[in-house]
Amino acid sequence: MSTTAERDQSSGFFGHPRALAHLFGVEMWERFSFYGMQGILTIYLYYRAADGGLGLSEGTATSIVGAYGGLVYLSTIVGAWVADRLVGSERVLFASAVLIMFGHVALALLPGFAGVGVGLAAVALGSGGLKANATALVGSLYAEGDERRDAGFSLFYLGVNLGAFVGPLLTGLAQEELGFHFGFGLAAVGMAAGLTQYWFGRRKFGPEVNVVPNPLPSARRLPVVGIAAAVVVAVVVLVLTGVIRPANLANVVIVVIVVASVGYFAVILSSRRISRVERRRVVAFIPMFLASFVFFALFQQQFTVVAIYVDQRVDRTFFGWEMPVSWANSINPVFVILLAGVFAAVWTRLGPRQPSSPVKFALGTVLMGLAFLLFLPTAGGAANSTPLLVLVVILLVFSVAELLLSPVGLSLSTKLAPEAFHTQMVALNFLSIALGTATAGSLAKYYDADHEAVYFTAVGGAAVLFGVLLALASRPIRRLMSGVH
Repeated sequence: MSTTAERDQSSGFFGHPRALAHLFGVEMWERFSFYGMQGILTIYLYYRAADGGLGLSEGTATSIVGAYGGLVYLSTIVGAWVADRLVGSERVLFASAVLIMFGHVALALLPGFAGVGVGLAAVALGSGGLKANATALVGSLYAEGDERRDAGFSLFYLGVNLGAFVGPLLTGLAQEELGFHFGFGLAAVGMAAGLTQYWFGRRKFGPEVNVVPNPLPSARRLPVVGIAAAVVVAVVVLVLTGVIRPANLANVVIVVIVVASVGYFAVILSSRRISRVERRRVVAFIPMFLASFVFFALFQQQFTVVAIYVDQRVDRTFFGWEMPVSWANSINPVFVILLAGVFAAVWTRLGPRQPSSPVKFALGTVLMGLAFLLFLPTAGGAANSTPLLVLVVILLVFSVAELLLSPVGLSLSTKLAPEAFHTQMVALNFLSIALGTATAGSLAKYYDADHEAVYFTAVGGAAVLFGVLLALASRPIRRLMSGVH
């Protein structure tokens, strides 16, 4: 049976296989809905009821947002496992898109905490399934050794950021003019558009995209269902007894992700289904996993600390008109849209001469730390006194760092993946993002506008130090990668 990569060596989508266009589209609309909703989520949680919000404390609100973001990426394990063991990647992707749309509808229509609970749970589970499998499908479009792979992931990332740019603008405007639930409803409409577009393009993939690489034996399916049901019951009991609360949700998710990550690495490394070279490559991915965690612990503070900073510290007024808080979330995607093509062209032109993945990761982590240090010149000013231009410059550095690390991480996880754990290796990459995202929610409780210089120095300095150490270790990591650049 020929694979999609073997059959589709066309260059009909900006020099890449035509099937990339369909994955580009569904991911763009999913990000429209995801970032559109997340752009107004933090302020919805801590704004007063009189302003249409739920009136939670800022610390609790950021804990929920961080935990939710962590659960999105944590659920990539579920999506990857179902794809690799039960039904295949493409079917999981389509079902996940349906679940995401349902979650946004719940946020729009169900009042109060019921909408938050049902909606965020559905969006988190659906987004996890879509993320891992969309990434795996992009990787399947390229034959081994195809130098277009990193550039293809950069184009795919462009679709992510087109949606991330437009989503907060439209949902933020809907929230300002009509109310929060109209903003959430617009996110649901965007996901419906993505689902419709993907429905017509999914036939472009070959039958191999639903081949199950490591099928679960029939005798083990019922026990797995029992374990899943037991986990759900345990979570419900812990919530009802107050062990898991909104205020500590991010910390709980961090513990779960750490346990899951260690367990996942142990399962893959101990498997008899991987070769010696594949095992070395998985070991090489461990420091990259840690770098990704450090990077996203800072980067994902766009939705926790930076959201509060924009609301309370940035001057958002223009000739008497006040820019919606969520519009700041569209600044980073604008830069990524402008620069993604440049990065893709540079990597393509350099080919085998481009920096190795460990070096790209190190540069991205250092730049992310420097971006936080750029908050220091305006630290300690009066309320809403920081010029918007300062934030724009900082988010430009966020964007350059992101392009050095995030799409490269997606690509690297597919290149280092053992054959028997292809989609699940992609899920491990997302677990690093999950850990960073939940940590971004947990760290936010230490942010205080009156002592922000200490916060930005500590967080930014730690990231710079880690990036430097990774750069020093890049050569031994490359040796473990066994020929993967």
